[in-house]
Amino acid sequence: MKHIYSILILLLVIGCTKDFEEINTNTNDPVTVQPSLLLRQVIYDFGEQMSYEGFTAGNLLGQYSTALDFNLFDRHDLKSPQLGGNPWPIFYQNLRDNEIILNLSQENAAYAVYEGPARIMKAYMAAGLTDLFGDVPYSEAFQGDTETVTPSYDTQESIYMNEGGIFDNLDKGILAIQNYSGTIALEGDILFNGDLNGWIRFANSLKIKYLMRVSSKIDVAAQLQAIVAEGNFIDDNSENAIFNFTDGEPNSFRLAQLRVGDFNNYVLSETMDEILTNLNDPRITRLYQPFANSTDEEYNGLLNGIDASAGVSLADYSLLGSIFRENTGLLDANFMTSMETHFLLAEAAQQGLISADTEPLYNTGVTQAFEYWQVALPDDYLTADAALNNGDPLENIITQKWIANSINGYEGWIEYRRTGFPQLKTISASLNNNLIPIRMPYPAEEEALNNANYTAASNNTEGNSINIAVWWDE
Repeated sequence: MKHIYSILILLLVIGCTKDFEEINTNTNDPVTVQPSLLLRQVIYDFGEQMSYEGFTAGNLLGQYSTALDFNLFDRHDLKSPQLGGNPWPIFYQNLRDNEIILNLSQENAAYAVYEGPARIMKAYMAAGLTDLFGDVPYSEAFQGDTETVTPSYDTQESIYMNEGGIFDNLDKGILAIQNYSGTIALEGDILFNGDLNGWIRFANSLKIKYLMRVSSKIDVAAQLQAIVAEGNFIDDNSENAIFNFTDGEPNSFRLAQLRVGDFNNYVLSETMDEILTNLNDPRITRLYQPFANSTDEEYNGLLNGIDASAGVSLADYSLLGSIFRENTGLLDANFMTSMETHFLLAEAAQQGLISADTEPLYNTGVTQAFEYWQVALPDDYLTADAALNNGDPLENIITQKWIANSINGYEGWIEYRRTGFPQLKTISASLNNNLIPIRMPYPAEEEALNNANYTAASNNTEGNSINIAVWWDE
């Protein structure tokens, strides 16, 4: 009996293993992903998610808007994200997918056209990540399928300055595009529709941005002047690195798809209300709505960080504009724009880092910002309250850039941390000892899944404190 049982087992094994690989292979499942599909996915997913993060969390930290409820984040308890405020997985998922594109471009000559854009996107997303958190997993990250799943943390300085870092990838991305001699077109490109020159302009505008971001740490004047002299950066709104949302699903802005209560949780902040009102700035009509109890199409902002248990009347404060819900076809996912580039160059000129006249750069930035938000520029706007020299020119430059960058991820808050402008307010019911945070905390899952490396990084930030400056802000 024992021998019969053994023979049966042998027959079963032989029978089950014959043609096993062929039978159990899904012929409809591609062996490798097409980089064109993945490029589109990375651009869209990152742009869509970070625009949503900008609306629900970035705009709270930057004091563009105020949350009425589910507002621990607005009260600066950043370890308790609610409707938004958790960008870590957005960065790492898209950096991982982008790394696949980069690897494919180097392994297969047919995909070489993707190397430049993949390097530029890597630099762009890595900068956004480290500017929020400081030191983060980088050189050992993005390849969990083949490398360690517990990557060490790289310093922010090395992420910016070392080989394989932000500036290196921008330079190598530009060079890869310039050296590309193939005939295969770049597909899946929803930023520039396959225009490789657009990617070069994008990279150069990013270089301007990141050189200004680290300008307190290194001498950036010569590099900035060289980019200005070449002139090959985003210089007009038609060249912006953006993609358009639609009015209907599936590509409408996410707030158009969620329940109305999520949208109605956000109102005009007192900070933005005062700034736009003092400037007699008509963009308030695009970005916000008159409050319901208004008798004359008036706007009213609320101080950030209220104690939600006290209760406020929604009808007394201005909701965000219809462009963010009913008319999202007018809205863009913003990666980099001409207006931001000109504000950065205006700042560089004002600081003596480039040889240029500050005022024309500033005026161009303001003019393009009004065009971007589809609002007519008043004839006297740049000669009256918003004139460059009406007050502190540097504060005026940064404030105009701050207004223009609404829902652009966390950019308004990041630039406030770097420059101190605009002058944000002490919030109503702070959970951070009345301090405005200057970095995002590492998420709880990092402590659970990458504990040893997390612990070292946490110790370097005084227990993962949100009040410890990142490298370029020290």
